[in-house]
Amino acid sequence: MSKGNEYMEDIGKYRGCLIGGAVGDALGYPVEFMSVAAIKERFGVAGITEYILKDGVAEISDDTQMTLFTATGILLGETRGCVRGIMGPPWSYVWLSYKDWYRTQTEKYPMSGNHFSWLDDIPELFSRRAPGNTCMSVLASGKEGTVEKPINDSKGCGGIMRVAPVGLYFGRNNTCNPHMIMEIGAEVAALTHGHPLGYIPAAALAYLISLLVHNDISLEDAVDQMKTSISCEYGDDVPLFCGYFRNLLDKACFLAEDLNVSAQDAIRELGEGWVAEEALAIAIFCSLRYSNDFEKAIITAVNHDGDSDSTGAITGNILGAYIGIESIPERFQRNLELRDIILEIADDLSNDCPLNSWDMKGTTEEEKRWENKYWYNNKNYKY
Repeated sequence: MSKGNEYMEDIGKYRGCLIGGAVGDALGYPVEFMSVAAIKERFGVAGITEYILKDGVAEISDDTQMTLFTATGILLGETRGCVRGIMGPPWSYVWLSYKDWYRTQTEKYPMSGNHFSWLDDIPELFSRRAPGNTCMSVLASGKEGTVEKPINDSKGCGGIMRVAPVGLYFGRNNTCNPHMIMEIGAEVAALTHGHPLGYIPAAALAYLISLLVHNDISLEDAVDQMKTSISCEYGDDVPLFCGYFRNLLDKACFLAEDLNVSAQDAIRELGEGWVAEEALAIAIFCSLRYSNDFEKAIITAVNHDGDSDSTGAITGNILGAYIGIESIPERFQRNLELRDIILEIADDLSNDCPLNSWDMKGTTEEEKRWENKYWYNNKNYKY
């Protein structure tokens, strides 16, 4: 746990990571289940390059919805730690937050009874945007999984597409070592996805985001450091799966540098992104090849045969964390659904809990807002 504003970093990277992920998600969501041939037939040879607006809004999918609930779960737990001096593992609070997300997918607004995330006060989140079957079925069962006790054998990308807030929050001011960051990322994914290739890529993404946000490091060096750390962390426990994953990431890095291979052909070699390891490999390829051009990276990440919104979201998370929100074109930020909420949560992850241990009454307006959101779980709570 860190306190208040003692450790301020580049808030533009926090914002860039979450806004970037939402941009890729919103651009890819309308073509998620379309082949690249169908995408080009509808939108032209360049594929989809602009938002498809619905009532003037570029809609996010379940990817960004669950990412936001991951963040509120983390901050719920950390706030309890600050106020009470004791807390459970971070993923236990994320699980509570995911249960609230599940209710937004199965109930109508306003939600009745107790809840754990202030996001349940947001009417727009009560919309089903192609939620993953694995996430929905596990949450319906009420039984969460862990790395040690897998809930299933799924390695779908529903585990990785939501873990960016883990990398944003943990690792700041050296509060968590690489092992802890990867462990948290893996356990957050393993709540619903039990295959090693469902949670190891999530650990990798969380650590990569943490490296990019909390260090002065090149994207290439961060990817290399992440690959080495993943091999050290999982190479002995699940060597076959870890080796396969490492080889796929190496291939993504090689293809990013080989400009003789078109981006579309490279993505085809890496897969379609429906499973976690392929989704991360595609995102790393797009991020490395277009590391200084957010627009090209995102457009490339969504125009293929596979899971366009997830590969777009993960690419946006990575590149947004690297180059910051200032480098995301304004046209992609305009009309983005829940943009202000996404920015608010990014700022909360950056600023952290301002409350002191055993202090149950906020005095400043910021402390009162935080207490409402992450203690009373109601943004509009009245004392």
